[in-house]
Amino acid sequence: MNLKELYQEIILDHGKNPRNLRKTENFNKDAKGNNPLCGDKVHIYLKLNENKKVEDISFEGQGCAISMASASIMTDLVKGKEEFEVKEIVSDFLDMIKEKDELNNDILHDDEKTKLMCLSGVKNYPMRVKCATLSWHTLTSAINNSQEEINTESN
Repeated sequence: MNLKELYQEIILDHGKNPRNLRKTENFNKDAKGNNPLCGDKVHIYLKLNENKKVEDISFEGQGCAISMASASIMTDLVKGKEEFEVKEIVSDFLDMIKEKDELNNDILHDDEKTKLMCLSGVKNYPMRVKCATLSWHTLTSAINNSQEEINTESN
């Protein structure tokens, strides 16, 4: 299996069987996001403990396979991380999906980086970049306690 096939398999698996697709109990931060051009909608639920560590994260929503896979992968990767690590992972992912060829953080293990890199191909399809980044921008909004809904057409 070549790398492209592996990436497609990861996206299909997370798109069809999204991880953490539920509402976190006792969440203390949340945010909503909307991609009106594709119809993607996401609601991120985040539970940070007193040390600002992600105790739990989940999402509800619907959307295309890229949007659902991205939200699923994101929730998997940031669970258990410190808030400052989450912000670095988000920033690194957004840089990679828009312009860089690879991830530059030292927080993620190689297998975790592979999961994220599977979304790198969307940079060749500008309309799909918004699908892949919606949940990530929404997570940032939740962390920052922004009450404004994320809308891909105003980013």
